[in-house]
Amino acid sequence: MSGAGAPSVGGFSLARTVAVFVKEFQQMMRDRLTFAMAVLIPVLQLVLFGYAINTDPKNLPLVVAAAEQGPITRSLVVALQNTGYFRVVASGIAERDGDEMLARGQALFMLVLPPDFERELRRGHRPVLYMAVDATDPTAAANALSSLDQVGTQVLTRELRGPWQGAAPSASPFELRVHKRYNPEGLSRLNIVPGLIGTILTMTMVMLTGLAMTRERERGTMENLLATPVRPLEVMAGKIAPYVVMGYIQLVVILLAARLMFAVPLVGSFALLMAMIGVFIVANLAVGFTFSTLARNQLQAMQMTFFFFLPSMLLSGFMFPFRGMPDWAQWVGEVLPLTHFLRIVRGIMLKGTGLADLWPELWPLLAFTAVVSVVALRRYRQTLD
Repeated sequence: MSGAGAPSVGGFSLARTVAVFVKEFQQMMRDRLTFAMAVLIPVLQLVLFGYAINTDPKNLPLVVAAAEQGPITRSLVVALQNTGYFRVVASGIAERDGDEMLARGQALFMLVLPPDFERELRRGHRPVLYMAVDATDPTAAANALSSLDQVGTQVLTRELRGPWQGAAPSASPFELRVHKRYNPEGLSRLNIVPGLIGTILTMTMVMLTGLAMTRERERGTMENLLATPVRPLEVMAGKIAPYVVMGYIQLVVILLAARLMFAVPLVGSFALLMAMIGVFIVANLAVGFTFSTLARNQLQAMQMTFFFFLPSMLLSGFMFPFRGMPDWAQWVGEVLPLTHFLRIVRGIMLKGTGLADLWPELWPLLAFTAVVSVVALRRYRQTLD
């Protein structure tokens, strides 16, 4: 009998334990996907949390609506950029154009300088300086706004020299009025709750669909499916359709809770929101179906789901300001469907954004869905072979 002569203490055999250890280790090494996930997920977490996450975003897009471009105005704009928080993307535009850029998400700040701004300063008056802020993500704008008063005082004190030296006031030389649009009170729940729609749907849709095909294999019912004349596209559509219905059921629950418990408004079109969520659900179900063609069992499908969900949650702008991440992390984030969906759902619910303004975020979702669907169908044909 194997191991009969092995030393044992109280019935415990070290040799038999080592044999089981070797067997389990060999079995683990044969499952290359599980082993790769065990190594890559900690590395991914270290990279994302160590390099990509930044709660103090810099280089935030700013537009300047100014009727005049005098030396004080130019110095003020340069000083704002020197803080590192602002990056001027348009200057000397009309206030109406700046409003549109804020609504589309092309800018987070709009600085409005009134006519005769410099003349009023040199007379010792306190003209009004108006700053409009896209406050859908209040965390992204907090530190940038805190730098405005100090920058303005330093610049204008330096510029009001010579004949206007006496006009330089000891206090703030202008009255700063900040208008937080779309979230006037700066409530974090107005940013988080709409984002939860995307994160919950991402997790559940990818996971449930990813388990669909692997469950068929583990239960032995795949043979029955293969014996039917059903084509790969028909299988994919049939597998996805029930989860689309489930996704909308989840959506109804989330929207009711958002409205009744957190008072999150719906400024835009409800029908448009439903349509955009449908596109997002299909995109995630296509990812889950692809995972189901790659995974050999349900454990692997769950591992791949987590590997997809982690960067989606961290690099999409849900937990941390998107513009605070380094460029490479933003490039990765732009590939993920959750990034574009968050901008869509927040735009519709908080800004009332229409379809035309949502197109820059919609077409990446459609392209992602098309590419992943093609991959899933090809992988499914290989599985059939």
